Amino acid sequence: MSTASTRLPEGRYGRSSDQRADRKLRIAAMVLGAALLALIGYFAYHYVAQNEISAEVTTFKTSDDAVKVHLEVRKDAGASGYCTLRSQSADGAEVGRADFRFSGPATRIDKVVTLRTTAPGTTAELLGCHAG
Repeated sequence: MSTASTRLPEGRYGRSSDQRADRKLRIAAMVLGAALLALIGYFAYHYVAQNEISAEVTTFKTSDDAVKVHLEVRKDAGASGYCTLRSQSADGAEVGRADFRFSGPATRIDKVVTLRTTAPGTTAELLGCHAG
């Protein structure tokens, strides 16, 4: 005994509702994917293009109440901004944090800055630089 097919004849009544729903889902996924890609591109551009100041700590010397830090800053000509430094004690507690401002026409600045500490610091860490 065979069972009767409840399937409609192929191509006779147009697309089924399942096929239309699949097409709409594919279109929605493509639109959302394009929007996500554009958003990632926007943030990536602003992270790279707007980062006008970069720096690194080359050396530092500790004492009981301060850390002298040799900071090399690279920036766009005429850009101004600041770099944040911190120092930690041997047990990892933060004993000093300060912002150091830079401006002027020079594109490279080598400067020794003094970071005051509340206890003897064992590190000098650059937390970041920001334009502004």
